[in-house]
Amino acid sequence: MAYENLDEDLVNELLGDGRASLRSLAEKLDVSVTTVSNHLSDLEEEGVIEAYTPRVNYDAVGFDVTAVMQLKAEGSALPEITETLKDHRQMISVYEVTGDYDVIAIGKFKDTDDMNDQIKSLITDPDINQSNTSIVLNTVTENEQFELEPDDSE
Repeated sequence: MAYENLDEDLVNELLGDGRASLRSLAEKLDVSVTTVSNHLSDLEEEGVIEAYTPRVNYDAVGFDVTAVMQLKAEGSALPEITETLKDHRQMISVYEVTGDYDVIAIGKFKDTDDMNDQIKSLITDPDINQSNTSIVLNTVTENEQFELEPDDSE
């Protein structure tokens, strides 16, 4: 295998099996274990690979209500609001966005009562000017990652 696309190929293999051993990756990519180890270390240092973590099916463990919150923040309070949301254990994604709202946060809850209690406690912040919460009816796709394409400019 050519080394020119080794990083992309390595990432793509890990997307398929994040628990793959260095030896099995080396065999699939037709390179040495040392080469795989060195490239993985480089990808980790560069921040391309951030973590090796399981993908949890929250529905299977009782968190089967997903809510999408849109929030308008009082100007300078945006960092504090996003930090509060980020630190809330059931918020799985928090984004600062453009458009009508300043923040979009996605949370997982056990039921609508749990969601209602927690969202009310979060949006009582006086620096939140407006909120809109939507409950997800059907998850079509979630937490998907995509394979990397080789960079032809190299």
